[in-house]
Amino acid sequence: MQRSKATKLPTRRLGSSGLEITVVGFGAWAIGGGGWAFGWGTQDDAASIEAMRHALEMGINWIDTAAVYGLGHSEELVGRLLRDLSPSDRPFVFTKCGLVWDPLDPMSQPRRVLKPESIRSECEASLRRLGVERIDLYQFHWPDESGTLVEDSWGTMVRLIEEGKVRAGGVSNFNVALLQRCEAIRHVDSLQPPFSLIHREVSGHEIPWCARHNTGVICYSPMQSGLLTDTFAAERVSSLALDDWRRRSTDFQRPALGRNLALRDALRPIAKRHDVSVSSIAVAWDLSWSGVTAAIVGARAAKQVDGWIGAANVQLTEPDLDEIESATRRTQAGSGPARPGRGFGRLERAEVDASK
Repeated sequence: MQRSKATKLPTRRLGSSGLEITVVGFGAWAIGGGGWAFGWGTQDDAASIEAMRHALEMGINWIDTAAVYGLGHSEELVGRLLRDLSPSDRPFVFTKCGLVWDPLDPMSQPRRVLKPESIRSECEASLRRLGVERIDLYQFHWPDESGTLVEDSWGTMVRLIEEGKVRAGGVSNFNVALLQRCEAIRHVDSLQPPFSLIHREVSGHEIPWCARHNTGVICYSPMQSGLLTDTFAAERVSSLALDDWRRRSTDFQRPALGRNLALRDALRPIAKRHDVSVSSIAVAWDLSWSGVTAAIVGARAAKQVDGWIGAANVQLTEPDLDEIESATRRTQAGSGPARPGRGFGRLERAEVDASK
């Protein structure tokens, strides 16, 4: 994507896919709105379009969505945005399949299904909603729970790539064992794991595996769904919409909530030194890990983009990283390696365990 008027943001290559993407991308989960199991409450469509457009104006060159976000609504909104853009201004579009919902019971938990016929029908539906002929990155949202072998699922992804309906294939929320089984059939272009200062577990196994295999990593929820932002307060939880999934999350309940916000507060001096938001420091921490390509950051309004876009150009220093690691120990928030580079010693053990 070429945008002559856009702000210049750093880019990194997404593994060996050939996609050169900005180190932050727009996450379209929240703009799916409410009324489904993992919704964020009522959302104004005009504000969603404005937020995405503003992100592109700020230099972002990719949007990550999924069929299940808003039960198709997020993809429809991305499609509306794309129709109003000239081909040269269009961002890369990433989406996902594998979460199948019941239209008669939208608040029920989506089923994790990666049957070949389901993947293919979901791909066709996403192409229609997005209004594109090819999906730039198509991803399995979660591992299958229907009994389908991952080899059969990944084989379908390979065929979609060969047919030209998908440019690159990736997975989300997969562990090393599943990554290796896919890799044996065809290279996995990307992994999308949860990764934040609160949920750091993938830095011990999955991110090192991806670094070794030239698989791109695009992290989701680097601000932990709002917890690692400047203004979130414990009192706000009670004011979240009744259908906001965060009400059910243990991260937003005590005692974890207090520890998480204490860790957020520990980022304030670092943010002040860099003259950026706390949100930007949280995202920049993700980007400081070797093996991480980019971070997916959501926004429900244009002004929220301004709150984290600065992360793209933040270079955390060694003292910064030491201070953050110390804060994770002091607050006892989250779990997993807290210092970039220190999780990589577990790579060999992870690969041995995965091969059993």
